[in-house]
Amino acid sequence: MMLTLIGLFFFMINKLISLYMILILVYCLMSWLPNAAYSKPGQIIARLVQPALNLFSFARIGMISLAPVAVIIVLDILQVVLTRIEIFVVNAL
Repeated sequence: MMLTLIGLFFFMINKLISLYMILILVYCLMSWLPNAAYSKPGQIIARLVQPALNLFSFARIGMISLAPVAVIIVLDILQVVLTRIEIFVVNAL
């Protein structure tokens, strides 16, 4: 029972991180579409994604922001670390 709960916890965290990465990609694609950022879904996605992108606002090459790439790389590393922690915890029990 305990292993199932631990596995479920790490599974849900992993899926939430994946969903957040998808939201970042959608946010980037919305910048190419006129008025997409001003729609209701666009505003919701911007409110969810913008705080993470602001952490990496220094990552620029000229006018191009690399903040989405930096955030996705950090989230991917976080997923790998969480997977290693899950394996460690499951093997310890």
